[in-house]
Amino acid sequence: MQVQNTTSNRADLSPKLTTQGLSLAALVALVVGSMIGSGIFALPSQMAGSAAPGPLLIGWLITGAGMLMLAFVFQSLASRKPDIDGGVYGYARAGFGNYIGFTSAWGYWLSAWIGNVSYLVLLMATLGYFFPAFEGGNTVAAVAGASVVLWLVHLLTLRGVRGAAFVNVIVTIAKVVPILTFVAIAAVGFKAGIFTADFWGENAGLGGTMTQVKSMMLVTVWVFIGIEGASVYSKRARTRSDVGRATLLGFLGVLALLLAVNLLSYGLMAQAKLAKVADPSMAGLLKHEVGAWGAGFISIGLIISLLGALISWVLLCVEILHLPAVDHVMPAVLAKENKYGAPAPALWLTTACVQLMLLWTLKNGNTYLDLLYLATSLILLPYLWSAAYQLKLALSGETYSGSDRNRDLFVGFIALVYAVWLVYAGGWQYVLVAALFYLVGTAIYVWARKEAKLPVFTKPEIAAVAVVALTSVIALVGMNAGWLSV
Repeated sequence: MQVQNTTSNRADLSPKLTTQGLSLAALVALVVGSMIGSGIFALPSQMAGSAAPGPLLIGWLITGAGMLMLAFVFQSLASRKPDIDGGVYGYARAGFGNYIGFTSAWGYWLSAWIGNVSYLVLLMATLGYFFPAFEGGNTVAAVAGASVVLWLVHLLTLRGVRGAAFVNVIVTIAKVVPILTFVAIAAVGFKAGIFTADFWGENAGLGGTMTQVKSMMLVTVWVFIGIEGASVYSKRARTRSDVGRATLLGFLGVLALLLAVNLLSYGLMAQAKLAKVADPSMAGLLKHEVGAWGAGFISIGLIISLLGALISWVLLCVEILHLPAVDHVMPAVLAKENKYGAPAPALWLTTACVQLMLLWTLKNGNTYLDLLYLATSLILLPYLWSAAYQLKLALSGETYSGSDRNRDLFVGFIALVYAVWLVYAGGWQYVLVAALFYLVGTAIYVWARKEAKLPVFTKPEIAAVAVVALTSVIALVGMNAGWLSV
């Protein structure tokens, strides 16, 4: 079902920006900044605990191809549907209706702000390397420090999206420098004999080749989240064509860094020993190569990286609330912007939620980790809807007149298969529990539609709500019976 363009409605709710939009560099930084958080700094030991070099290479080939297809999806959709704002939200809404668009935005927002809590907790834990009062990340001192950082980012974003995006460019450059330094040192210290020893993991106790590949790919599910960053901010891009370019450039740049860090690590330390290096394992490896200063240098890089990721994800959080409100699928108050063009109500709501969760982590650290895993799975569903929309366009022939249609049919199909696999790999139990969050969100959707005096559900959407409700019932039954423990 196609959704009519609502651009004419936006003038009433969203004041026109008086400044130029985001440049290509700012959009690339948004992609890179949201993808590179803490994952790359822990990648060496996490991967070593899952796979030997041979299976690792196979897994990266599959993962890289799958994520490249998703990058092509966002690039193609940005080009063929330049009038659609909001990336994963806009594509889900245009392809499958207002309610599916809402669920995509709702799940994305939940995942993003809960993820911001994890960045703040890890930021304080990393500072604990230098200041013991912050050790662990969830002490009173750590939560107080995290709260100060949170509200500073809040104030920065309130002063305008372009200002926050500019700071993000600077921070993104700063956090890539330590990673490139590690790559350079690792390349010099790389020993082929260490890399090729037990190449297929026959003596590592990790299982067969395909078992290792699957385990390794489960880790890579999380390191690519953020690839959609530029498409979410498509409305604020200086040039719409830059959105697709930024997605592809950002993805290829991050993929190159991930491969270099991961593969070179296997040439510095035996796989079994590498798997036992404490996180952030990149720091332990650099300490092994150059001495104690290496661990401190990488820890500083991780701190900068976490700050950059936090800024990127705050920007994504507020935009994914703001645009649906403009389209009347979230409450209208979230569509308002301040005099600097920042979606202030959406920002206040997001910051308040993060602050409350930070306080909650003081007593509920373990439960919070379970919620974080759930949040990560929530963000995978919007990828699925985007890939499905690409396939739908190619099948219908809309916007196509030449051979590009066959190519995009292939890209959309592979991306959709990969997106389904990502949701599966994230854990079926999290999908069940996610339905409860979507059911709660449905009440907000109903509020927004009635507030705007618009029809609430179409017949297909009633069927979608019924599926969400039924899945929620199954989740509640499972929790009560004890076989669902998320």
